[in-house]
Amino acid sequence: MSADTPRRIALLRHAKADWPEVPDHDRPLAERGRKDAPAVGLKLAETGIAFDLALCSTAARTRETWKLAVQEMPHRPKTSYEERLYDASLGELIALLNETSDDVADLLVIGHNPGMHALADALSRRAEGDALARMSRTGFPTAALAVVSFTGSWKTLEHGVGTLLDFWTPKDH
Repeated sequence: MSADTPRRIALLRHAKADWPEVPDHDRPLAERGRKDAPAVGLKLAETGIAFDLALCSTAARTRETWKLAVQEMPHRPKTSYEERLYDASLGELIALLNETSDDVADLLVIGHNPGMHALADALSRRAEGDALARMSRTGFPTAALAVVSFTGSWKTLEHGVGTLLDFWTPKDH
């Protein structure tokens, strides 16, 4: 793939987590999260994007979200569990995405806030329809999904290079 290849990145915040007496990294999904995760999987399927790679945080709630969501998708992408997604800053997230192979056209990231919201906001100079306004209005609730497109190499991914194609929350279905 060349440097002018169109690419898409889907940013998914984990579904609603429970608050048992366990370390934060080990928190499981709450009942609502177990309902919302398959719904976001259906939304991912509706995009028609056959993701080449899914990067998923190693936290229990992200892994559980992905396990439930992917069952609703027609194509299961290669999945890599990435420790660095847990509690990552915006700069750390961009640096991680800059490492993505240019063989990957479409990437799915399953992570946490505030990182997912900050990344969607930072990448999106433009938006289709009212996607940016809806994201600004609702924030980035659990199981929210943003899809951003950009053209170029992953190594050139930086602030303002993308277009927010879609923003979805479980309340939208």
